[in-house]
Amino acid sequence: MLATFFQEIHRYVGDYGYAAIVIGLVVEHLGLPVPGETLLITGAALASRGTLDIRLLLPLAWFAAVIGNTIGFLIGRTGGQRLLIHHGDRFGITQERLVKVEGFVQRYGAFVLIFARFIVVARQLSGIAAGSLNMHWLRFSLFNAIGAALWVGFWGLLAYWLGRRVFEYLAELESMEPVLLTAAGVAIIAVIAYVIVHARRARGTDGSDA
Repeated sequence: MLATFFQEIHRYVGDYGYAAIVIGLVVEHLGLPVPGETLLITGAALASRGTLDIRLLLPLAWFAAVIGNTIGFLIGRTGGQRLLIHHGDRFGITQERLVKVEGFVQRYGAFVLIFARFIVVARQLSGIAAGSLNMHWLRFSLFNAIGAALWVGFWGLLAYWLGRRVFEYLAELESMEPVLLTAAGVAIIAVIAYVIVHARRARGTDGSDA
């Protein structure tokens, strides 16, 4: 299933190229649950095969991530997060999640904009949280740009270096899925059996002491 998902993303990026990645990253960073990280990884893997140009992909991805988070910042600054949450709760954008991200911003300040890039929900809502908490726009812009550069550089260059092996690993994972599911089932049964046996022995010990 995981490999099939990546294959669909691969087909989407292959059909629409840079536009698919840019639009996906902008939409994700302004608050919507779009698989932006997967789009970036797929684009970089395709670049390693010559389908895309990594020298163009990375700047475009950085620009899209910065712009998306800036739009999120403006949404938060102007009070638009209420409207986004009202219509986005079915997509996982909830008041509770926004409050959690706001708590991180209040505690760690603008540095959240850097490490939040590597956390799914925080990446989507950090810009909105920074705007709603009235973070200074210059401070936000600086850390937003740094965070986007580190995130794009890490995933983009890693996927580019791995290249086509990314898809080979996914194919291997899909072929091993029945084996992994069987192993997981056996492990679960073994744990349950161990717990039952241990509980019975504990009861027997308590009874003998009595």
